[in-house]
Amino acid sequence: MEPERILDGVFLVGSADISDSRDCMVYLLDVGELILIDTGAGPGLPAILSNIRWLGFDPTNLSTIILTHCHIDHIGGAHELKTRYGTRIIMHELDAAVVESGDTKATAAHWYGLPFPPLPVDHKLSGSKERLTFGQQEVVCLHTPGHTPGSISIYMDRAGKRILFGQDIHGPFFPEFGSNIFHWQKSMKDLLALKADILCEGHFGVYQPNKRVTEYIERYLDEYGE
Repeated sequence: MEPERILDGVFLVGSADISDSRDCMVYLLDVGELILIDTGAGPGLPAILSNIRWLGFDPTNLSTIILTHCHIDHIGGAHELKTRYGTRIIMHELDAAVVESGDTKATAAHWYGLPFPPLPVDHKLSGSKERLTFGQQEVVCLHTPGHTPGSISIYMDRAGKRILFGQDIHGPFFPEFGSNIFHWQKSMKDLLALKADILCEGHFGVYQPNKRVTEYIERYLDEYGE
């Protein structure tokens, strides 16, 4: 598989199929600045950077990484990007604590047999919603706890479509992650209310139109007893 364009200015640049088997799906936004949503586990970063170049972009222009939650398969490449390019890191304050302390259990780094030294977070989101602006593009970060206490989902309206980045909305849910199924159920209802045209999920692909997005989220609500 190769990197792909999902929508104007939105690209898939990393996944278990195109960068490393341990990677989540990594998305690149070209919105006046280059923004990366998650980074993969780390070992696949050279492939992710190669994919960014293949699409015609220069990774040295990556201004910001938005981390959707604290697990290693989503955050492991952030150290190197911050070191090499000075890339700013954004995530929710409730997951930032374990990232900044290098907690290998809460980040699930021990599951993957990967190191995770402490990582400073430049901007900590708080509350239920924060609107970020990059160039002319507004990007909305929603606090969607459940999988982890500080999980976020991201959406933006672009090219006549509402695109939602809902990483790991499928779970899993474990006490050591601080998971809360009741918080997750409310989060999923909040995501359904967005009526997104496109869902860029964390491991299982891209879903569109809205009917498929709704079916995907509702399937997990049914599975977990809603």
